[in-house]
Amino acid sequence: MKKSARVAALLLLALAAYLSLWPVPVRPVSWEAPAAQGYVGVHAPNKRLSSLQMIPLGAEEGPEHIVLARDGKLYAAMASGNIMRMNPDGSAQEVFANTGGRVLGFDFDAAGYLIAADAIKGLLSISPDRRITVLADKVGGNPIRYADAVVVAGNGKIYFSDASARFAPSRWGGTFEASVLDIIEQSATGRILEYDPASKATRIVAKGLSFANGVALSRNEQTLFVNETGKYRVWKIDVAATNLDVAGGAPQASILFDNLPGYPDNLMRGLDGKIWLGFAKPRTPAADWMADKPFLRQLALRLPRALWPIPKTYGHVMAFTEDGKVVADLQDPSGVYPETTGITETADRLYVQSLHAEGLGWLRRMAP
Repeated sequence: MKKSARVAALLLLALAAYLSLWPVPVRPVSWEAPAAQGYVGVHAPNKRLSSLQMIPLGAEEGPEHIVLARDGKLYAAMASGNIMRMNPDGSAQEVFANTGGRVLGFDFDAAGYLIAADAIKGLLSISPDRRITVLADKVGGNPIRYADAVVVAGNGKIYFSDASARFAPSRWGGTFEASVLDIIEQSATGRILEYDPASKATRIVAKGLSFANGVALSRNEQTLFVNETGKYRVWKIDVAATNLDVAGGAPQASILFDNLPGYPDNLMRGLDGKIWLGFAKPRTPAADWMADKPFLRQLALRLPRALWPIPKTYGHVMAFTEDGKVVADLQDPSGVYPETTGITETADRLYVQSLHAEGLGWLRRMAP
């Protein structure tokens, strides 16, 4: 019995040493998470997103970003690196291009070139004849590690997010894994960048964001709407800002939405002046409780992945006006369609973006 007790003690000591000392890639920063309000008010629980119709995608999955282009075709970026092209009803599917990476956001410029934020490759341009060109993979000599969302302005300038200057998906197992590490760490190294095709120069518009994600332009194109996923909020940032640290409280940046009920992901301009926002996941009490406990967040990463504080799936998208009024809120508590990262609104449909879904979900659009 004494021998068994000694073995048990040694095992406990080894476990304690492992949980305390085993190296992990994050250096967590303490922060104060706002007290979660839950699904109340304009976000009161509903099932308006639960009746999705599905477009099969064959072997493809993860239609993370969807655009109805001027050619009348639907383009969708997939986990395989393919950008698929199809009719709006899902027929005539074909591979338009494969970047060899993972496109998370894209837009079209005035010449019809597809401008892609590829989390592995950087900012790309894909010509109508499918030639792929790297526009930017560095800024100020430093690598762009996690290009995420992109929007092209009327003057040709391109605004895009570099979600994390710390965790590159190419190194840390993929886009989802790298995002988890960045949000657990909370070092807020995300930034918004501008690429000028005329000068071929890339500059930092704003920095200091905890996982900089979705990007949309105001109608007058003087303001950027930016999702800060790791801190549950949406910013308004002046496009003329230069190397602005949002933590500094400068007048060129203000918070439009704070203390959201989930992790905001993509932003997409819709019809009638609205902007759609998707939530990849709901918030969890465990993650908020550990916000000011960096050691516990390190310890959590030493546990089996099944015990990480990753939220359950919960379908949720909302639409808002530029002055911050929520005009639509659609939910599916069952989370059957995983990671509802955004909405692409057309004249007759709402297409639901997703990081991992095996089909393309859609709803018939209701007239305003």
